[in-house]
Amino acid sequence: MTSRVGPQSLREYLQRLRAAGELCEVTAEVDPDLEIAEIHRRVIAADGPALWFRHVRGSPYSVVTNLFGSSRRLALAFGGDPESFVKDAVGFVQDFFPPTPGKLWAARSFAPWLFRLGRKRVRRGPVMEVVESPPRLDQIPVTKSWIEDGGAFMTLPLVYTEDPDHGTGNLGIYRMQRYDRESTGMHWQIGKGGGFHHYRAEQRGEALPVTVFLGGPPAALVGALAPLPENVPELLLASVLLGKRLAMAKTSESPHHLLASAEWCLSGEVRPGERKPEGPFGDHYGYYSLIHDFPVFHCRRVYRRKDPIYPATVVGKPRQEDFYLGDALQDLLRPLFPLVMPGVCDLWSYGETGYHSLAGAIVRERYKREAMASAFRILGEGQLSLTKFLLVTDGGDLRDFRGVLERVLARTRLETDLYVFSNLSMDTLDYAGPRLNEGSKGVLLGIGEPIRELPREVPSNLGSPVTGATVFCPGCLVVEGDGGEDLPQAIARIPELESWPLVVLSNERKRSTASVMNFLWSTFTRFDPARDLHSASPRVESNHIVRSMPLVLDARMKSSYPDELFCDDVTARTVDSRWREYFPGGQEMGDSHQGHLASS
Repeated sequence: MTSRVGPQSLREYLQRLRAAGELCEVTAEVDPDLEIAEIHRRVIAADGPALWFRHVRGSPYSVVTNLFGSSRRLALAFGGDPESFVKDAVGFVQDFFPPTPGKLWAARSFAPWLFRLGRKRVRRGPVMEVVESPPRLDQIPVTKSWIEDGGAFMTLPLVYTEDPDHGTGNLGIYRMQRYDRESTGMHWQIGKGGGFHHYRAEQRGEALPVTVFLGGPPAALVGALAPLPENVPELLLASVLLGKRLAMAKTSESPHHLLASAEWCLSGEVRPGERKPEGPFGDHYGYYSLIHDFPVFHCRRVYRRKDPIYPATVVGKPRQEDFYLGDALQDLLRPLFPLVMPGVCDLWSYGETGYHSLAGAIVRERYKREAMASAFRILGEGQLSLTKFLLVTDGGDLRDFRGVLERVLARTRLETDLYVFSNLSMDTLDYAGPRLNEGSKGVLLGIGEPIRELPREVPSNLGSPVTGATVFCPGCLVVEGDGGEDLPQAIARIPELESWPLVVLSNERKRSTASVMNFLWSTFTRFDPARDLHSASPRVESNHIVRSMPLVLDARMKSSYPDELFCDDVTARTVDSRWREYFPGGQEMGDSHQGHLASS
């Protein structure tokens, strides 16, 4: 294994980006209220560089964004060879037991890595250069991204908590709406480690100590994003990505060790029983999440460098930075799936749908219906339990979504291979369900040999109520039509569609079929399996709903859904007029309305 060490701090990472030509410094004064976010969106839409805004209105500190918005920059963020380490670790666990002298010798190259993992205690760190109490959170250049956002939000805070019962640590990223100089919201969604710790503290009637890191090694940020099992420390993965131990400094005034190379550390607590309205906020599904009550973080003390740099990101329609980070994490962790879920050969969640909306799995089927045993394992595993719809097959390339869908549709028997489970939990940010955190899940199997030849051309005489149709892939037709709630059933009864396994009903057909990314985003973020899957004459047999072709998926925008994200006109005109001022040396301007979605 290579011994290359990753950048130890945010500013060391910026040095690497500058040396690689992956950093653009903007010296014109910019506003953290909407302007920075729109510049970021246009640059990332054009596959542009990381951005360092040196002069931010209303703050003495600078802002960096788009740090991870390309595979090129991600390659500069880590040390060692983390993918090889994970593969070797899995192989070690699978092959080592029972141990023998030969196995020990074969694993000798793995041992030095183990001694470089974990945390290293240090007496002081750069983050302790300045201590502020009472805190002044209003001086941090926290950004606002979208016009209807409820305020400015910290978008890359590394939130550290410990289990009140067992002391196990969790490092997660949870958005934090700044309320005033000393307090923020704490957006603990369901299924997140920090939220579990807060739940236990509330049960005991105690405040939960919280430490928030801003900046630090890129490896710490990626570790905080990883969907690890609840009791596996994210700081351990961060150490793997860094290629050495993480330096943590202890101070008597903080309940936790501080990430020594961070730019800021915010030390405080979340009190039991306290909630405050948080939001709205434009989120990574590409729509607004609405106002809901969430816990409140009270900051008591701020540790910072003398000249800290504030890291921020922007979420919205795909692809944004979270897409590149999410896919990199999946590549890193994929070797673990067969270890923790033996029947699962491969698994991929589609970032174009916000990750939780759709996943595909390749499984073993050594006996009839073993595929469902693997599906249940996936839907019961940590954050994967929030998956809304799961496609299950036994071959193919999961990254080729068109190929996966075609493979499943050629093999599925809708009468027996479609399962819909109602009244379950759903990702907090998914508003397709009936209530916050509630919805349904679906599993569609496509196992074995093909059982049908899939249609490939639009039927010539569809007629009313269909007003337009486009083939997305063999077996999947996207249609528009005139009608309300009864329209999906009416379409399912059209005789000319009986040979189509899947028909997607959209109110923007041309946009939805312009690319695979468009289809994924506009289809799976806009449906709830229990309410939006229809067939002509469903019937119940042995408590199972039996459906026939075509299966109609209603992916229309419903009146209850939040609005799609668009830049407001005033900010757009400001950025239009100042583009050459930001980038006097030139920089391509992307389309922030579309992102990486194709135009129809």
